Amino acid sequence: MAEQDVMEKLVSLAKRRGFIFQSSEIYGGTGSVWDYGPLGIELKRNVKEAWWSAMVHQRDDVKGMDAAILMHPRVWEASGHVAGFTDPLVECKVCKKRFREDALATSECGRKPLLTPGAHEDCDLSQARLFNLMFKTFMGPVEADSAVVYLRPETAQGSYVNFLNVQTAARQKIPFGIAQIGKAFRNEITPGNFIFRTREFEQAEMQFFVEPGTDEEWFERWLEERHRWHLSLGVRAENLRFHQHGPDELAHYAKKAIDIQYQFPFGWKELEGVHNRTDFDLRRHEEYSGKRLEYVDSGGGKRFLPYVVETAVGVDRTVLMLLCDAYREDVVEGEARVVLALAPRMAPIKAAVFPLMKKGGLPEIAREIVDGLRKASIPAFYDEAGSIGRRYRRQDEAGTPWCVTVDGQTTEDGTVTIRDRDSLEQLRVDRSRVREWVLDGLDRGG
Repeated sequence: MAEQDVMEKLVSLAKRRGFIFQSSEIYGGTGSVWDYGPLGIELKRNVKEAWWSAMVHQRDDVKGMDAAILMHPRVWEASGHVAGFTDPLVECKVCKKRFREDALATSECGRKPLLTPGAHEDCDLSQARLFNLMFKTFMGPVEADSAVVYLRPETAQGSYVNFLNVQTAARQKIPFGIAQIGKAFRNEITPGNFIFRTREFEQAEMQFFVEPGTDEEWFERWLEERHRWHLSLGVRAENLRFHQHGPDELAHYAKKAIDIQYQFPFGWKELEGVHNRTDFDLRRHEEYSGKRLEYVDSGGGKRFLPYVVETAVGVDRTVLMLLCDAYREDVVEGEARVVLALAPRMAPIKAAVFPLMKKGGLPEIAREIVDGLRKASIPAFYDEAGSIGRRYRRQDEAGTPWCVTVDGQTTEDGTVTIRDRDSLEQLRVDRSRVREWVLDGLDRGG
């Protein structure tokens, strides 16, 4: 299957089944901004809950917080975003499209833009100019330079400026981390590949504060931990790899950086970054705020500015990874079938319940089973429309791992049929045990 075909099919499936819609579609859409539909928001919530559980709830050395999107503009001066968060922008004067200058070799302008302006008869590129990626707005009633604020381009700075607040309130000793999940905004020049690179996105970032000299050890530990987490989502191991940043790739704050990459249909791309940020951020915030941010060891009396090991993963990119990794096409009994083979705990709907017919008391029994699942906080779906085969196909596309069918035998012996999405095996289970069976299946299948 061609790579472009896979992405086109995924985008179509995402809209058809209610995963992801183009933002403001009835007005022609908003460029590289997406809305999550009923199934998409459940999948995204599952990603975030899996991250929060692994990062915060299962550890005693990481605490959570939720910093504001709007921060004091000096924060972004200290972080280097105001001065250095820029890309070189060029524009084709013929087709009016804009490109990052450093990506022209792989961009598709439609008029074959080359690095040298005027090198192609149909292309006339402007000189490069720096383009700040932060969205700027004004706080208060007056649009003046003194009222400028920015939509945050990352959540990390909120953790740095609250380092001592969290450390003191949570009574944490070094090493410890601060975890956040939240929206970030970047005015990307060349967004694209569906939800991979967008202007509004969600990040799950953790800043782990360590004593200088232990940073390299903690870097390796967190890199391994984050790789294991991605595998725990049910992703195929061969589709993950590491990429270490060379000297010319390192960000200004980084001593070392390694990306966890995923093999998307459009190539190997960054999914998560693990960075050794040294004491750059805390030192800069000390300088710009005039406040001391040193950690004081109450036991030994040592004072030092912690180093930071950061893990930063895109929630939307993780959703796209799961959709790409789960997408399957096969043939069942001579009919083509599209399946999202999501790990059960990541699936938006865990079980769909069907009455085989709309009479004989079958809908009432099916509704009772759905109600029992929902009371146990198991996302369940009721469907009585269409043939049973058509209903199966709809749930296969939604990634639902189990379908429960209430039929004539149910009224005789109280059993229902449970069909497995991946193996297509069917077994009879007592209707009173459906909830227990699904919970056990979630434990078995992750």
